[in-house]
Amino acid sequence: MGLGHYMAKEVMREIGNKSREFYEFILPPVDMVLLNDNLIVTIDMPGFDKKDIKLRLHGNILSINANREDGEDGTAIWRQRPRAVDKKIRLPIQVKEDEDPGASAKYRDGVLTLTIPTKTGKSITVE
Repeated sequence: MGLGHYMAKEVMREIGNKSREFYEFILPPVDMVLLNDNLIVTIDMPGFDKKDIKLRLHGNILSINANREDGEDGTAIWRQRPRAVDKKIRLPIQVKEDEDPGASAKYRDGVLTLTIPTKTGKSITVE
């Protein structure tokens, strides 16, 4: 039973690692809504601190980078929450690079909300 238990534990750990990699690849979920003269982008990013989230706007590409530490000590049985986000999203608007950004970002309760004017933009600071 000792070897079987050990093997089962290792298989479950490997499945957990693969599922985390899968979630890091497809996450975070993103919603985009055009409202008046703004594009509202809502991104679910629970578990990250706002200081660890980096946003960059280049043309119509929004880059989202974030990293977090596994804060728990002890033996990990199952870890599925992503540690890192490195995602590029093509926006449905063209953002001019040579003007004042005019974009804003707020992070509250694990949800990042960006407001991007459809006329201007460049880099974004998270509040």
